[in-house]
Amino acid sequence: MRTYWVVLSCLIVSISSSAQTTVRVSGAMKNVMWKGQLYGTIALDTISNKNHLYGLGPCENLAGEIMVVDGKSYRSKVVSRTEMEVTETFAVKAPFFVYANVISWRPHNLPKTVTDHVSLEKYLQTLAGNREQPFVFKLVGPIVKANIHIVNLPEGKTVASPDDAHTGQVNYDLGSEEVTIVGFYSTRHQAIFTHHDTFIHMHLMTAEHLKMGHVEQVQFAGNMKLYLSQ
Repeated sequence: MRTYWVVLSCLIVSISSSAQTTVRVSGAMKNVMWKGQLYGTIALDTISNKNHLYGLGPCENLAGEIMVVDGKSYRSKVVSRTEMEVTETFAVKAPFFVYANVISWRPHNLPKTVTDHVSLEKYLQTLAGNREQPFVFKLVGPIVKANIHIVNLPEGKTVASPDDAHTGQVNYDLGSEEVTIVGFYSTRHQAIFTHHDTFIHMHLMTAEHLKMGHVEQVQFAGNMKLYLSQ
């Protein structure tokens, strides 16, 4: 037990001192959900520094999801209730988007008690301590299962509430997969780039880049590696 707390204390120090990575935000989730601002506030191909870029958000007009992993941008869109299409492209806009250039990562083994998205958020809260600045995290490894969604707003549909914004959304159940998850943590950006009831926003992509979307639920299979931005 004493060893665990020593290790945890070291992690808290390392994450609290991670001042090198600057998290940037364009737009705000609440403006999309409550004001119907569906237009792109940022065109990803105009981001000048794409070196080790990580980011996530929905597509303009809520017509898909965006995930940027180490300088490569992916867009997913709904094909049917059981199929999706994932394309590598920077030719996409987002109504809100959070991103950062992460030059180096500090790897950690997840404790056995961190088995899903709920326990992951609690663990990240413990690591963050009193840190007020947002940070990036990444998870790489196997999952038992997950549920991800892709926003799919019908063309011409107006949005004045979160229920409106999720019209047409399709949820996909994933089984055992090797995945990469990119997430952003902040206690000060609820309704900006995280939902009002959470401090994290995560997108998941399978190893073959065939499935990608916003994480609703995820269960880790063990041997999942956590990386924290430095």
